[in-house]
Order: sequence, then C-alpha cells, then structure tokens
Amino acid sequence: MHHFDVILVFVVIVFILISLYKELMGAAFTFFIAVVVLGIFGVLTPSEILAGFANEQIAVILMLLLLGDAIRQISVIEIFFNKIFPRSSGQKAFLARIMLWIGGFSAFLNNTPLVAVMMPYVHTWSKRNNVSPSKILMPLSYAAILGGCVTLIGTSTNLIVNGMVVDQTIFPDMEPLHMFDFFWVGFPMLIIGFLYLFFFSDKLLPNRVPIIDDVTVSDRKYLVEALIRSKSKLVGKTITESGLGSEKGLFLAEVVRDNYTFQVIDKDFILKSGDILRFAGESEDIVNLLSDGSGLTLPNVGMMTKLKRADVIEVVISHNSTLISKTVQEVNFRGRLDSSLLAIHRNGERISGKLEDIKLKAGDVLLLLAGDNFTEVSKGNMDFYLISKVKEVRKPELYKIWTLFGGTLLAIFLSALNIIPLFMGLIVVLILINLLNVVNAKDLPKSLDYNLAVIIALSLALGTAMIKTGVADMIADFLISIFFPHGNLAVLFGIYAVTSVLAAYITNKAAVAIVFPISLTAAYNLGLNPLPFALVVSFAAAANFITPIGYQTNLMVYGPGGYSFKDFFRLGWPLTIIYMIVTVLILNYMYL
Repeated sequence: MHHFDVILVFVVIVFILISLYKELMGAAFTFFIAVVVLGIFGVLTPSEILAGFANEQIAVILMLLLLGDAIRQISVIEIFFNKIFPRSSGQKAFLARIMLWIGGFSAFLNNTPLVAVMMPYVHTWSKRNNVSPSKILMPLSYAAILGGCVTLIGTSTNLIVNGMVVDQTIFPDMEPLHMFDFFWVGFPMLIIGFLYLFFFSDKLLPNRVPIIDDVTVSDRKYLVEALIRSKSKLVGKTITESGLGSEKGLFLAEVVRDNYTFQVIDKDFILKSGDILRFAGESEDIVNLLSDGSGLTLPNVGMMTKLKRADVIEVVISHNSTLISKTVQEVNFRGRLDSSLLAIHRNGERISGKLEDIKLKAGDVLLLLAGDNFTEVSKGNMDFYLISKVKEVRKPELYKIWTLFGGTLLAIFLSALNIIPLFMGLIVVLILINLLNVVNAKDLPKSLDYNLAVIIALSLALGTAMIKTGVADMIADFLISIFFPHGNLAVLFGIYAVTSVLAAYITNKAAVAIVFPISLTAAYNLGLNPLPFALVVSFAAAANFITPIGYQTNLMVYGPGGYSFKDFFRLGWPLTIIYMIVTVLILNYMYL
C-alpha cells in the first residue's frame, strides 16, 4: 500500500475532526471535500464514492423521516399527548409520564419530531405550575435518546451502522443487524436511565428562566368565552375541582348564568350546564381550548370546529375600518371572512358583556379561526391588518390515522419477523398515504433531510478508504496494543470511549464513519465475533448525553431550556459512564 495514500487518509480524518469541531463549514460540505480529495488522488474510485447513495439503509432513514413528518402534519400525536398528559400534576409525576411515553415511542418513531411536539407542552406546563422548563427539557431529550437505542429503527445512528455492516467486506458472512439486536442493551438502559433521571435530574439541573421567556412572552391578554356543555365532566364540580382557576394558563374572570354575571368567583362555586365562562389569557392558551377534552366549547366558533384544517391568526382593526362601532354579531365573520372570532384584546381595557355584543374599536386585536378562503376574501381588505399566524389547527380523519400509524407499525412488525424487508414495507406505506391523500404529496418531499443522506453516503465512502488503505488496520492495532493486554472487555471499553468522545464533539454520524471500520478491523485481527464490535460503536454514538451538539434533540432543548455546556456535562457524564459499563458488560457476556 502506498505510503502517500495512508498519509492522505490521516490528513483527511484530521481535517474532518478540526472542521466539525471548529464548525468551519457544514458537516455535509466537510465530508464532500474530504471524499472529493480522496477521489482526486485515486484513493477512491468514482463507483466507490457513489456506492453509499445506493445503500438501502439511507433510503430507510429518509422514508422514516418522511413518515415522521406525515404524523406531525396530521397532528395526531399532539392530540394523543393532550389525552395522556395531565394538565395538573406534580413535577415528578409529569416528568415520569414524559420519559415513559417518549422513551417508548422513540423506539419505533423518529425521536426528533417527538421532542419537537413535546417542547411546547413542557413549556406551557412549566409556566402553569411555576416550574423552570430547564428541569424537564433535558430529561425529555435524554428519554428520547434512550428509547431510540432500543431498536434498529429507533435512531438514524443504528441504521447508519447497519448500512456499514451491509457494505463492509471484512466479514463476508456477517448478517445485517436485526430489529431487536439492540434490545438486550437498549431496554435495560431505558429502565436504568429512567430511574437515574427520575431521582437525580432535579438535583443536578439548574433552575433557570429560559431565553425564550425573555424575548417572546407577550402581556397581551385576550377575552374569550367558553360554554359548559350538558355532557361536560365539569358539571357539578367546584372551581377548585375543575382546575379552571389557573391550570389552563387562563384566568377565570367571570361566569354568566341565566343572564346574571358573577364577577367575584369563590373557589367553591359549583359549575352548571349552560354556564358561560369568561377567561383572560394569551393566544396560545386560548388555542388549546379548541382541542381541549374537558367539555368546554367556544360558542362563537360554531361549525368551524368541523373544519379539517384552519389557521388561528391575530389581526388588528384599522383606524378607517368599516367594522368600527359594529358588534361582533353584526360583523358576521363567518359569512363575510370565512372565519370565527375566538377572542378579543383591547389594550388593557376591561371588556364586559357578551362577546357577540361587544362593539369593535380601532386598535382592537382579534384572535380569529380562519378557514381556507380567508386569505382570498380578505385580499385588499383595509378593515384590519394581519399581525401573525399563531397556529395551524388540523382535525385528523380516522382513516388517515389508521393508514399512517397502522401501516407503519405493520411494516415494522413484518420486518421484525423477517417476512418482508423494512425498505419494501415503508415504500408501500408511503404509496398508500399518497393515494389516500393522508398528506399532501407535494409537501412531503420538503421534509427530506438531504444533508443527512449526503453525510451518511459519503461517510460510507470514507470507511471504504480507511479499510482500503490500511489506516483502519493501523489504528485498530494501536488500540489493541493499548487495551488487549487487559482483555477483550478492555478493547470494547476503549472503542466505546473513543466513539463517545468523538460523537460528543463532532456529531455521532462522523464518529461512526471514523470508528466503525477501526472497530470491525479490531474484531477481525483478534479473531472475535464482529457483532458486538458493530453494536458497541452504535450505542456509543447514539447514547450521547454529555454535550448539546452530540445529538439533534440535545441541540433542540439547548436554547429553550437556558442550558450551558456544563449543564449537559453535569447530568450527562454519569449517565454516559453507566451506559458504557452496562453496554460493554452485556455485549461481552452475550457474544464474547
């Protein structure tokens, strides 16, 4: 083997490490430059560079991301979380539910959209219960990571390693990784991790006001009316028992019963069917009433609650508006603007009387539930100005939920039984959801992470170069010389430690690309079963807790939680050590 090729591969690896650590350029472009250099100097052939793009696991990863985005689009997880997470509970109970459900879901669904959906719930719950989100958000991320390590499809890292197993040539008879090869380490660590976070996260995490509170919190309070339906579970309960006093983030200002208004409301006040409750609250809290299951309805919304899709928007009445001095009922938002009035804000002024009888003034801010035709019919309208779109509200249809969830779970189940490949199962599900119009086929490709596909494909090419030039052999022999005198267990510990540190500071995908060929070569040189050497790299890269940049979900909660790097290290370092010990001991016991 040419000495120049060996030196060049080492230089390329150093370049990747420095570029990713210093954030000199994006990960995809870093790998692109590295692989192109190897191609220019003949270390890799064009077919070897492009081979990764034909890897089945890359397609599986992208299809799982598409299905995850489809689940997000139909809002079914959001509705499900509304049901399973109690509005009022203690911090420990809320934390336990979050970790159990997110950990369980993450074993079979992409954990990034799960964390994205849960973050607003955590933030809202924390505000209602006077708990810092910094006490909850990091455990949320860690639970998603722990759950993702339980199965092959729980995290893209596992699928990347499987792609490398399929492409490797050192062990020609080595089978691809199976769905539950990860279970024997992942599930025990899910339980251990849950217990660690449950008992120690509150002590180790700071009590911080998140940055988002400093820049986005508005003091704009809206007036909104809600009617207690006859079958509501609130009927017969006191204000205290119902939790309506404050737990929804809304302040109960008045109760109207039989045209009489109760303005001073005792906590023992008993609610009755037909009561109209007047709340003061912010836009997000009011939107939550639309999907609330407590038996409250917004009387002004009417049939618009039946819409499959609507937007909640804020508008302000202009000074030359024709709506000024008209009552809400006279304006007829439904017929005139394909919208319904949810709530009204009048610059701190107390508004009294029924919402439909309020006369609009210039400067009033209205919260509207707008249908599909709102944009068209309001074009050129000078009666109001659009301030912002607060939220998109979707009402998922039952057949869409069953097609998407049932199809995805069936594909995973059939793959686990080795009846059909996961690749084919997911393709069928994607075809079905497009044919049945479960999601908009034009919108679906927008959620594809092309950078991820490029990084994975080019990292496979880098692994080929390391094996082809003997660099993987050299590094493997060096690691063996250090750790082998202490036994096979020490070799696994060494590989885990190197992978974990690299993953923490240059991303887990890059760590896998560099360490996987080294680990497999070490197994070959030692004459050992390659499976634990593949799995140890996967666990070390995926179970990444010690920095925010090591895993996507950590990065997502980094800013909103007001965390520092030290916070991740303080909570994540002990968990990383525990994970390493458990992983190595179990893999050694089962396979070596």
